[in-house]
Amino acid sequence: MTDRNDTLFERARAVIPGGVNSPVRAFKAVGGTPRFIQRAQGAYFWDANDKRYIDYIGSWGPMILGHGHPAVVEAVQKAVLEGFSYGAPTEREIELAEAILALVPSMEMVRLVSSGTEAAMSALRLARGATGRKSIIKFEGCYHGHADALLVKAGSGLATFGNPTSAGVPPEVVQHTIVLEYNNLQQLEEAFALHGHDIACLMIEAIAGNMNFVRATPEFARRCRELCTQHGALLVFDEVMTGFRVGLHGAQGVLGIKPDLTVLGKVIGGGMPLAAFGGPRAIMEQLAPLGPVYQAGTLSGNPVATACGLATLKEIAKPGFYEALGQKTRSLVDGLKAAAAAEGQPFNADSEGGMFGFFLMKDLPQNYATVMTTDNAQFNALFHGLLDRGVYIAPALYEAGFVSAAHTDDDIAATVEAARDIFRKR
Repeated sequence: MTDRNDTLFERARAVIPGGVNSPVRAFKAVGGTPRFIQRAQGAYFWDANDKRYIDYIGSWGPMILGHGHPAVVEAVQKAVLEGFSYGAPTEREIELAEAILALVPSMEMVRLVSSGTEAAMSALRLARGATGRKSIIKFEGCYHGHADALLVKAGSGLATFGNPTSAGVPPEVVQHTIVLEYNNLQQLEEAFALHGHDIACLMIEAIAGNMNFVRATPEFARRCRELCTQHGALLVFDEVMTGFRVGLHGAQGVLGIKPDLTVLGKVIGGGMPLAAFGGPRAIMEQLAPLGPVYQAGTLSGNPVATACGLATLKEIAKPGFYEALGQKTRSLVDGLKAAAAAEGQPFNADSEGGMFGFFLMKDLPQNYATVMTTDNAQFNALFHGLLDRGVYIAPALYEAGFVSAAHTDDDIAATVEAARDIFRKR
């Protein structure tokens, strides 16, 4: 029988670089042929061979309600009939902005855009414009989209400026980007001691999701806030992944820390291309057309995307939603840890809200360098073993996973049993 995934991948590689429109989809890290998805519903999707998978990527986070939630589908269908795009303001943009601000107390104004990369890039420009400074701090293992100034990694010493990690990014573009080790207080203190007078902002994923699931320690997060305040820099929380995913008030709500700017995406679009950045009125009014910092977008605040996002936010704001979602995610994590322990497999895992991550090691890592010590071959065997058993996790060691409100106890039990079987046979 012909595998349609193989056939489609061959066609795709002839016309799309690598056969995919976003690199991690290519299965390059784990080997094999990517699954081409033809439909999805609830906690599942089906590939080109009509094989069903329990979906733990959820479009990399947005599908917090599961696929095809009736209220969201209804809102999108109504919006589509009214028009795809106008290039002019709509009332729904205001409604979505008001809904976001009501749930994120650190923000007084918000600007809607179309992607997380665009939102992070714009927040960075705004921070530099508002402070009149050049330098920025980011952390190794934190991903803020593919804007040039953020595609960097650390140099050889403490508090050194970055070097590009992508062809096409000239060194001059990242000469003002300082890259530090996540959760390293010594490096953080030294960076501000050396460069504090010229640091426009510190940008961080307070719960990282692109080196798998790694938390900033409460002490580290607090010190980021204190040093930014002390030196006049802006603290920027990248909550593209964590916003409305780890809790109703995001990672900043979990940590109890108020950033100066917040970058949002994924859940606020409900699966449509939509993102945002926001903060205090005094900073946000530096944006055009009120201020000198330019930012624009033809499809920003798209009427179909805002309908999808607004319907999603209405559902997740209902009482008890996050308590139930968090319990499901903890049930999955606890089940996987128990299955690994029963079979003598080194394993640890963590979760918050509907976001989780696991590591094939005894202790939870606190930085990217430790994450990199994970056994890739073991992970790849686990990934393909789960895939064969109808469970779809991220096809890369360094990506967090996501549980939706649509996942059932049976889905979680089936996932745990599949993992136990793989550990047993390793």
